[in-house]
Amino acid sequence: MLFIEIYKSLRPQQWIKNLFIFAPLVFSQNLGNWPVVVKASGAFLIFCLLSGSLYILNDIKDLEEDRLHPKKSKRPLASGRLRKDYAITVFFLFFSAGLLLSLTLNFAFFVCALIYAVLQVGYSFFFKHIVIVDVFIIAAGFLIRVIAGGLAIEVEISPWLLLCTILLALFLAMSKRRHEIILLEKNAENHRPILREYHPYLLDQMIAVVTASTVISYCLYTISEETVAKFGTTRLIYTVPFVLYGIFRYLYIVHQKKEGGSPEAIIIKDRPLLVDIFLWIVSIVVILYMKG
Repeated sequence: MLFIEIYKSLRPQQWIKNLFIFAPLVFSQNLGNWPVVVKASGAFLIFCLLSGSLYILNDIKDLEEDRLHPKKSKRPLASGRLRKDYAITVFFLFFSAGLLLSLTLNFAFFVCALIYAVLQVGYSFFFKHIVIVDVFIIAAGFLIRVIAGGLAIEVEISPWLLLCTILLALFLAMSKRRHEIILLEKNAENHRPILREYHPYLLDQMIAVVTASTVISYCLYTISEETVAKFGTTRLIYTVPFVLYGIFRYLYIVHQKKEGGSPEAIIIKDRPLLVDIFLWIVSIVVILYMKG
């Protein structure tokens, strides 16, 4: 059915990335403040509309390339199950709705959503063809989600949170590039020309840098004077083992299981990683909200 194919083209499984919007809500200790929770939830839904529409735009732009990909060729547009003119209409409807609804929160959030949209459109048509810049644009999408989450509920965001977010996002983006090269092998550059600029060894070196930086930054964040003063506790250091295990588990999946092309799919399907993320969230909530 048409509606099912449109729904699949919006890639709802990738909306899990928009959960980054809730980071400022959690770390501002507002989980029990229901009006603030509603605002954050509204921001999440708006980014689902925007990101869904931009996934359709990307599929329209990469239609011919996707038809050569072993997995992407099965998408509704690339497979022919969804007509291109329908896809264009859906893109404009959801994109417009997302931007208009963003104005209902506040103007700063609207500007942030607009910047996100412009960057993603720029990625689809230009930035994806520039080596290294392409992974930074992907990572910027995660960073903007966190910033948007803070603007939606009007709270200050710790620079440590932004630093950890951009480093983690770079880790995921580079792992994605590595997976594409390994999966497509000799056909990699035919599907995505920029892949000729990368090599698994180069990406492994880059991943090693951001992996170490992510862990060190998170450790410093948990014990920094600013963090201790803000939350009134030094116990966030006890969440570090969950971060270490999560990164090591992801590296294991990338190298041993030859995956990494879809972070959201890995999180959902890999039970140990899912359990680890759940325990990390629980530990954060317990430490920040139940200090007494």
